[in-house]
Amino acid sequence: MGNRAKCALAFVGLSLIAAGPSGDLGSEATPTQTLRTLYAINQGAVERGSISVYGIDTGHRLIKSLKPLSNVGDVKGVVASASTGKLYVTYRDVSGIGRIYCMNIHDDSTVWDRVVAPGVDRLAISPDGRLLYVPTWEGGSANFINIVDANTGDIVRRLYFSSHSHDTQYPLSGPIFQETKADDGSGKYLYLIDPRSYAVSRVGPFSGILGPYAIDATSTYAVINVSDLWGMQVANLKTGQITTATIPDHPSGDAGLLHGIGWTPDESEVWESGRDSQVYIWDMSHNPMVPRLKEILTLHSAGPHWLTFTIKGDYGYVAPAKDSRSETEIFNVRTHKFVGVIESSEEMIEIDFVNGRVSQVGDQFGVGRARR
Repeated sequence: MGNRAKCALAFVGLSLIAAGPSGDLGSEATPTQTLRTLYAINQGAVERGSISVYGIDTGHRLIKSLKPLSNVGDVKGVVASASTGKLYVTYRDVSGIGRIYCMNIHDDSTVWDRVVAPGVDRLAISPDGRLLYVPTWEGGSANFINIVDANTGDIVRRLYFSSHSHDTQYPLSGPIFQETKADDGSGKYLYLIDPRSYAVSRVGPFSGILGPYAIDATSTYAVINVSDLWGMQVANLKTGQITTATIPDHPSGDAGLLHGIGWTPDESEVWESGRDSQVYIWDMSHNPMVPRLKEILTLHSAGPHWLTFTIKGDYGYVAPAKDSRSETEIFNVRTHKFVGVIESSEEMIEIDFVNGRVSQVGDQFGVGRARR
């Protein structure tokens, strides 16, 4: 951790301490309390693929560090299941081969680590923890996603519809959502996949190729980063209506792709990664189809690349660009104030425990959690 990280933690009156030899989480909470933890897969060059576990309610104190993976070239995604107590990491090894790693959360043991051809990216998991929905990587040309048995790692089905598949999401109300980086026109649509029939429908076209996106709790609205847009597009998934929210007085030059977007869990705001050192906060409380730019956060580091939130929405995490030496910054969501840092990670997920057992898990994506 760099000097700035140490200073930031001192700022919030904390110091990093490791767990005991067993890595026991029980010392962080009494038997009647919920222990909220953040499992973050590190992406920095030195610690890439290691997992840092932080105590959310103890100022993100480091509880333990795990090093189950080796030869990691690029970490791609993370999901977990409260039903099965398993955590899954998609990654590419140093040879560029796509793999999925499965860990038992309760004892940190490796369950399996398998090649999944032809590639992997940010994945989703079924609510019962039995199936993984795995894109085949935005840099690949395969025109399908893999559906994987979460217990064994076996591919049980391929679902064909578009190439260069990227972020897969299974929000609170379903169904499965998928975007792709296809440049044949199909990358301008957001795909909806029925988890029972596997029928595929789509919403769009949007103004450009889709980037990161986030779905609200009722699967009514999607907020989306779109290529060559200084701002975001919002889709009503029930009607197909699409509106554009443009950043006023945005920087000069091409927007490229603003990468990173999420609803605060109460759905009052959408946070969007900007260029350089900025995060745009949109007010969604008046009308989600008519966002209002509310505030611009200035980061300590440049190039934000991902963001997400705790389940109850007290903290937001803004990750730097991959391979950056900067840390992931933590913000108080209510006040929008910077409160500290963790090691560089954008593949992170909240996992909560009661009496030492997994009680609920969050999501790497900034999904909405307000049931209307």
